Amino acid sequence: MRNLKTILGTLVITFLFTGCSKNEDEVEQLQPVKTEKIENLHAPATYDHQTREYTGDFVKFSFEQGKIVEDDNWDIAFRATEIIVNGGKEVGNVKGEIPRKGNAALLLYKDKTLSDIKEAPVDSEFKQDKVGELALPKGDGWYSYKGRGLIVPKAGRIIVIKTNNGHYAKMEIASYHKDGKVSLATSNYYTFNYVYNPNKGDKNLQ
Repeated sequence: MRNLKTILGTLVITFLFTGCSKNEDEVEQLQPVKTEKIENLHAPATYDHQTREYTGDFVKFSFEQGKIVEDDNWDIAFRATEIIVNGGKEVGNVKGEIPRKGNAALLLYKDKTLSDIKEAPVDSEFKQDKVGELALPKGDGWYSYKGRGLIVPKAGRIIVIKTNNGHYAKMEIASYHKDGKVSLATSNYYTFNYVYNPNKGDKNLQ
């Protein structure tokens, strides 16, 4: 009987030790959140003054890779002031749209700083592009139009993204003009700061 108690006690201790070790290993496997800056991402377009529409190719960006990509593994794409997300449906009134083959989504905060957003919201709050409407609106979206092609990012506009492959990121557009020099000749160049969590499904953004 005494031997049986000893064996059971040893098994319990071994189980607890193994369980703790496993949890510690899982915590250690989390990769650190990344803070990055993209400067002068060129997203040119041609503007048709009669139809008041842009034409040209969208520039696709992946937060996981931290750069422009050519394949379908993109999260958001830029063309002049238009920003589309790789999820949902084609809007239908945007010329030269590219198919949404992923499940990315985004949410625009209108009165926050980048440091205010400590974690991504619940998935139900995110939006995808849909017929007739961009997830990131133009009118009351991320910028103010100052005339003569001058675009100024609005203060407090933070975009949180659920990426194409189930990760989370947040970004703040700092400038729409090359090297921050606001003029018609320098437009269509995005500079933005972003934070990306490389751990799939983890909403932590700080």
